[in-house]
Amino acid sequence: MSLARTERAALADLFAQVGPDQPTLCDGWQTRDLLAHLLVRERDPLGAAGSVVPPLHGFTEKAQDGYLARPWPDLIEQYRQGPPAWNPLGWGPLNDLANGNEMFIHHEDVRRGRPGWRPRELSAAQTAELTRSVSSVLSRLFVRKAGCGVQARIPGRDPIVLRKGEPVVTLVGEPGEILLWLSGRDAVELEFEGDPAAVGGLRQLQRGF
Repeated sequence: MSLARTERAALADLFAQVGPDQPTLCDGWQTRDLLAHLLVRERDPLGAAGSVVPPLHGFTEKAQDGYLARPWPDLIEQYRQGPPAWNPLGWGPLNDLANGNEMFIHHEDVRRGRPGWRPRELSAAQTAELTRSVSSVLSRLFVRKAGCGVQARIPGRDPIVLRKGEPVVTLVGEPGEILLWLSGRDAVELEFEGDPAAVGGLRQLQRGF
């Protein structure tokens, strides 16, 4: 079963366990806000567009407010069901491609939103899928503004070049930890190797989009 499916199921279970008022790694968002975001992303095209197109942001806020007004268990069940039939993001391989990273990252946003978190032990299939994500064009875009070269070193694999340049900073860790850091999260178990000044600059980089 793909990462998109396993992480969706696990995150739905976690939402039910922790409730709507728990902190997340998404700045200013509690679990209720994160779940509303996920539902807007999958079920409201205009609202989803507003999350990346500033003039349409009002549609996003309206859509999120609508979900926030609904009972928490209903929102969890709707999220658990996945995208509606009309949404291509729910269609087979497109679901795996579009939702694997999203579901994994937001699952960890909830898991790591409170002190005491530890990285999960992931299956070989999950690790392989996350490794492919680290190697993707999207991961390279996340560090496109870095002032140095960036590469990722996953145990047992050759280094993955994310950005060419000198000096080079190497991100050393499991693929899930690297992907989380590339997407803007700092609650990770990751080592940085390279010139100290370059490492310091990279740590301050605004990653993602």
